Amino acid sequence: MKILAIGAHPDDIEVGCSGTLTKYAQAGHDVYMLVMTEGHMGGERAVRKKEQTKSAKILKTCELIWGGCEDTQLSFHMNKMIHDIEAVLKKIAPDFIFVQHEDDTHQDHRALAKATISATRYIQNVLFYEGPTTQNFSPTVFVDIKDAIDKKFAMLLAHRSQVQKTNIEGLSITDIVRSTAVFRGIQGRVQFAEAFVPLRLFINVP
Repeated sequence: MKILAIGAHPDDIEVGCSGTLTKYAQAGHDVYMLVMTEGHMGGERAVRKKEQTKSAKILKTCELIWGGCEDTQLSFHMNKMIHDIEAVLKKIAPDFIFVQHEDDTHQDHRALAKATISATRYIQNVLFYEGPTTQNFSPTVFVDIKDAIDKKFAMLLAHRSQVQKTNIEGLSITDIVRSTAVFRGIQGRVQFAEAFVPLRLFINVP
């Protein structure tokens, strides 16, 4: 299968679904990453691009694709995003798409979700992942990431410039992600989990 994960900024995908992506990659499926901005409002462009590239190599993605949009300006790039996402879909023909949830306090995350909903209107499997700024997230799909948690943390730590930028004193991004994985694991009755809200999800029974 072909899996496409979409994020507004470098490290968004890692926070939300890198454990699940790791399991897909380890099972021999093709994993692609589409990052819409270079995240320059949260650090230097060159540094953040380098960090994202390092993370993608840890995951062994088939391709890291950059969206070329401006950080914090995705709502103004809506038509461009829809067109660009559609172009990536045409090129890759993914079986599953993971993207940020539409209810989020960050304007870029909201805009990306809306653009993806439009661009993927003919795609069967589209799931929303969560991040620290997600709101009203009530997941019904869970993935056990116990065997992928170490690689998830390695990918997060590749974004060295961002690890401590949580705006919560005393907590790093790995602290937050681990807590979320434990909480979603409890909900899913496993040790560590990632959770998703499906826009559409087909369960194919032979």
